[in-house]
Amino acid sequence: MDSHGGCAAGKLMRRFLLIAIPYAWLLVLFLVPFVIVLKISLSDAAIARPPYFPQFDWAEGVMAFVRELDFENFIFLTQDDLYWKAYLSSLRIATTATLLTLVAGYPIAYAMARAPEEWRPTLMMLVILPFWTSFLIRVYAWMGILSNEGYLNQILLWTGIINEPLTILNTNTAVYIGIVYTYLPFMILPVYSALDRMDGSLIEAAEDLGCSRAQAFWLVTIPLSRPGIIAGCFLVFIPVLGEFVIPSLLGGSGTLMIGKVLWEEFFSNRDWPVASAVAVVLLLILVVPIVLFQRNQQKQAEAEK
Repeated sequence: MDSHGGCAAGKLMRRFLLIAIPYAWLLVLFLVPFVIVLKISLSDAAIARPPYFPQFDWAEGVMAFVRELDFENFIFLTQDDLYWKAYLSSLRIATTATLLTLVAGYPIAYAMARAPEEWRPTLMMLVILPFWTSFLIRVYAWMGILSNEGYLNQILLWTGIINEPLTILNTNTAVYIGIVYTYLPFMILPVYSALDRMDGSLIEAAEDLGCSRAQAFWLVTIPLSRPGIIAGCFLVFIPVLGEFVIPSLLGGSGTLMIGKVLWEEFFSNRDWPVASAVAVVLLLILVVPIVLFQRNQQKQAEAEK
């Protein structure tokens, strides 16, 4: 009984550690920072260090500290149209960029899945190769490509396609180009994974039953690759919604995204409470696609069992 009891206790301890470690990770790196940001969002701006009050004081007690917190900053967000316009603009840009990334990424993933087996590792390496370079350097490179004196305009002028330089940099078009380029691997990899697992005999069976290649593609390939499409769309949409670097460097003053507004409130206006309220609302918006993404991953894992 003692040996069996010791084995059971050991299994219980290993199971506890297996569950406790990721929960401790989430607690330290997500929940605690979120609580701090939430507290700042309920504070008021001040010319001090840190630039908000109230500050917790053990002598005054917890209740006195809580009574000084309010929802004034969240009310301010609803009254100033800059913020809700920024949220709506971010949703629009993120949705459009996700669709563009899907249109560009699906053919690449399909070609990779249909390529000879010996070529697939090389193609996979080419997809993830941009990750070997700094994200910031890659965005700066697009500034040199898309500017009026950049390589793209020089090539178009040299070939005679255009007579004067195109204005691409500091527009929404440049933002879309930067987002699609940057997040394309996040779309290609899950779609490729879904297509790579697909049984090719299903296409042959559909064609034997009278379907053309196009019909077999829409009736068989697309539905079977839907889990990869959904996962890729979420992997692109979620980070793009709060993107800051690309719209700041490639977009102009007319490019309104909540990431830029958040940065300006923190570092230009030094209004930490309003910036924290903006961040909390953004996080609440992101909860919906994150939960949907996790449910999709769970259903996919259950289907593979």
